[in-house]
Amino acid sequence: MAEKLIRQLIDDLDGKPIDDGFGDRIEFSYQGTDYVIDLRATNAEKFDAAVKPFVEAAAKVSGKRGKKAQAASPQAASGSGRSKETLQAIRDWAGKNGYEVAPRGRIKAEIIDAFDAAH
Repeated sequence: MAEKLIRQLIDDLDGKPIDDGFGDRIEFSYQGTDYVIDLRATNAEKFDAAVKPFVEAAAKVSGKRGKKAQAASPQAASGSGRSKETLQAIRDWAGKNGYEVAPRGRIKAEIIDAFDAAH
């Protein structure tokens, strides 16, 4: 007994089958999120036409894909957007005011909020 496995690509937009060689896998990014969509040729043409004016007006960014932009200032390199010095001041203040805070790592939002309220 023989078995034949058939792989069929489906257009992500309209759910119709994509004939071999007549579709496109389109990768794009929007607001920091990467996307991929498989489209039949007609829908790929519609996609191209829809984004064309935006692509023509945009500045092309070269470099590694998915790489995040670096912080504008080395002082604001933490996830909280605060400098290392400010984070250390928060740790010092928290320790003196009865909060448990590790010498390194993330500081709880409630501690940062309390620090902000006190200053």
